[in-house]
Amino acid sequence: MMYRSLFPRDVLSELDRLQREMQQGLHLSPSIRGIARGGFPAMNVGGTAKSVEIYAFAPGIDPATLDVQIEKSVLTVAGERRLEPPGEKATVHIDERFAGRFRRVVTLPDDIDPNAVEAKYRDGVLRITIARKADAQPRRITIQ
Repeated sequence: MMYRSLFPRDVLSELDRLQREMQQGLHLSPSIRGIARGGFPAMNVGGTAKSVEIYAFAPGIDPATLDVQIEKSVLTVAGERRLEPPGEKATVHIDERFAGRFRRVVTLPDDIDPNAVEAKYRDGVLRITIARKADAQPRRITIQ
């Protein structure tokens, strides 16, 4: 970070700097549906013609403690990651692993079928597959 004076001499240049910082902050999230980087668990959301695929990267979590819900085209993944404290005599120098309660919310497209959801947890990755409604599927129309 650059050195900044507490009392800027040029107010217009200070306003320009503030505008640049705000614009940089807006570019952290790829879309209006996403959450800015840094959330836990990290997520990838994509889709095919037949389904919406969500991958939540949550290593070290018991899948039985995860709560996955869909309500009105909104998917919520919540849970808690508990970490064992280091031994009594251990000194922690760097602690970058997230611990505590978390909740991620993803807005889904309108054409999903909330009754056709499959969730699997393997190797620290929660994969949620939500089928699209049959009437939303692309179909070929024969010409007579």
